[in-house]
Amino acid sequence: MKSVYVAVMAAAGIVMAGQVQADEALAKSKNCMACHAIDKKMVGPAYKDVAAKYKGDAKAPAMLAAKIKAGGKGVWGEIPMPPNNVTPEEATKLANWVLAQK
Repeated sequence: MKSVYVAVMAAAGIVMAGQVQADEALAKSKNCMACHAIDKKMVGPAYKDVAAKYKGDAKAPAMLAAKIKAGGKGVWGEIPMPPNNVTPEEATKLANWVLAQK
């Protein structure tokens, strides 16, 4: 039984790792990384800082997805984030990925 549990947990870890890499690849392909980094401020905030700010906020995924799609300004400084050419599904994936950063 223990070996089954270990196998299931390992498989789940592989799936999750693949998803994280896929969403990072999406962020790179949509040029998000031109202004953001995972762990340091660039033009925009570090993704880990965004995740920390909105930790536990149930409305954050939808709010961030909308900002990714439409752009925004004023929350992290004076430099606005332009609208991004992403589908609603891609914006949601990106928002969830950003919120998962530590």
